[in-house]
This record gives sequence, C-alpha cells and structure tokens, in this order.
Amino acid sequence: MIKPHIPDTLPLKNIDWERHVTLIGKANAALARYDGILLGMVNPQVLLSPLTTREAVLSSRIEGTQASLEEVLQYEADVGDLEKIRLQPDSAQVRDIHEIINYRKAMVAAVEQMAGRPFGINTIRELHRILLTGVRGRYKDPGEIRRIQNYIATPGTPIDQATFIPPSPEIIMDALSNWEDYLYFTERDPLVQLAILKAQFELIHPFRDGNGRIGRMLVPIILYHKKILSLPMFYISSYLERNRDVYYERLLAISRDGDWNGWISFFLEALVLQSVENSKKARAILELYNRMKLQVPEILHSQYSIRAVDAIFTRPIFKSKDFAKISGIPEKTAPRIVQALRDRGILTVLREGRGQISAIYMFAELIDITEKGG
Repeated sequence: MIKPHIPDTLPLKNIDWERHVTLIGKANAALARYDGILLGMVNPQVLLSPLTTREAVLSSRIEGTQASLEEVLQYEADVGDLEKIRLQPDSAQVRDIHEIINYRKAMVAAVEQMAGRPFGINTIRELHRILLTGVRGRYKDPGEIRRIQNYIATPGTPIDQATFIPPSPEIIMDALSNWEDYLYFTERDPLVQLAILKAQFELIHPFRDGNGRIGRMLVPIILYHKKILSLPMFYISSYLERNRDVYYERLLAISRDGDWNGWISFFLEALVLQSVENSKKARAILELYNRMKLQVPEILHSQYSIRAVDAIFTRPIFKSKDFAKISGIPEKTAPRIVQALRDRGILTVLREGRGQISAIYMFAELIDITEKGG
C-alpha cells in the first residue's frame, strides 16, 4: 500500500531553471498579449462572462458533471419557472448546474475579498464554503480543513488500492502555512511559482471534497494576485480537460517520483496554449461586439440600440419577458426590439413561448465563439 504523501517544503531546491527558460519566456509573452486585450476592453467582465461560465463548466466537468454551457445559461434564464417547464429541482442535471453556478460565485467572491484583505488560506476556505453550498459535497465540511484521512481511488476501492493518499490530517496545517509563506515569497519566476503553488495545493488536498476545482480556480486568482493579469479572467480548464490523463499523471509523478520539473513543463505549456486560445476568443468577442454596435442601430433605428447590444452580451440566453429588465429598455418597447433582432437572425429561438411559459432566445454567435475550439 502506498503511504500518505508528505509535501515537499517550499521553495523547492531542485528546479531545473535552464530546462524551463524557453517555456517561461513564451508563457510570459503570451500572457502579456492576452492581458493587453483585457486592458483594451471597455467592460471585459460583461463581454467575457460566457467564457467565465464556460471555465466553470469545464472545471466541474473534470470532476464528473455533465451540464453544458448552454444548459447552464438556459437554466439561469428559466429560474422561477422550473415547475412550469417540468424541470425537477433535484434532478442530476440541476445538481450539476448548481455546482457550476457555485464555481462562478466563488470566483466573484474571490475578487471582492481580495480588494479588502490579503489573499491566503482563509480566503480559500471561504471560496470552498461557497463552492460546496447546497451541492454534492455539502456534507463534507465546506470551508473546513479536513480532519480525516481520505484517498483518491475508483469509487468502492479500499485505501490499500488507492492511486494517491494525501497527507495525514495532523500535518496539513503546517503544509498550508508553508504554502501561504511561499505565495508571498519572491521566486525567480512567478509563473513557475504558480505552477508549484497549484500542484502543491492539490497534493496537500486540504478539503474532503472540491480540491481540484479550488486548485484550478487558483490559477486566475494568483495571476491577478501577482499582477501578471489586470483581471482574474484566465481560462485554463479547457486544456486540462482535454489532457486530463496527463494532468493527473504529472501531479501523481510529483508524489511518486518527486518529478516537479515534469509538472512545471506541463503547466507552462498549458499557460502558453491557453493564453493563445483565450486571446483568440477574447478578440473574436470584441470584434463581434464592435460589429453589433454598428449593425444593431441600423436594424432598430432606436435610442435603445446600444442597450440592446449590451443586454445580449450580458445575457446571451434570456427569457423574452426578462429582456426589459436586463436591458433597461421600457417594457412596451422591449418586445419590438427582440422581434426585430430575431427577424434579422441575430437572436435565435431556443424555445417558443406557449401559455404561461415564456420564449427563450439565444445570441448564438456569441455562444459559438465561446464554445468553439478546445
């Protein structure tokens, strides 16, 4: 039987800096280009909100959820009408969606808390509490450092056949204290430091559940904390989900073989490729927004044209009856605007309205940009 993992003390003394120098340069340059796009956006939190939700979808999918981006956004549009559409609140689909929504809520809370206090383990505990509230894992001490020995294995497998056994409970607090000290340590390169912090956190496995999702959440948070990005808006789960087996093997190789350099190379490569993918998507969304700001006024001939554009970017899937509220357009005018955008193909119908059930519309071009690629 494998023994509980004993975390290495940080900072590490065996980093092969020469091996990583090329990828460090590529990753820093790619992140700088991506941040330039963020800085050039008037309201990136709104324009990139579908990408933020997609990150929550993919990070949760690594842990076994099945809900799609479209399903999450349609569910949010339908909140309040679930009984009318016969979607059971305790169905597997709804449970998955709530996990994804919690992930996004935790990211919002992280930014709010970082504005008022130093980032560290206490903030992470609060994010964990939000992540597990009311969903799978809610009975596994949300926000509390684990006091039991757990292990990673196929469900039903005994501990003596575990793939990985995290540290014993009695050493977790010391390991987390060392982790937090290293967070504020001046390392030779902050991206290598981020790679180490993410892996070390997941190997410490401080919670009974949700460690992987918190670990992935740490990537944009620490990029923002270290001032590498101007906003905590980086989407790495696409790469990790596509390369799930390698992702887990690289982490396992640290505990099994002490192979930190293999993990660092894998993570830096992920940063490079996802920076490129994130940049392409952010640019495409910005180009779409600028095109809509020209096209929609020509269609509507209305003083509310820009409000309509901002609304469909803010909520690319919405109920017809909610459009006035989302956009701030008068209730008498909003239906005419929705109809005009539908007639010109900018909005597509996800569900026709019938009886007391409202129609649901989708800004398909924005969803397509968000979903295409990895």
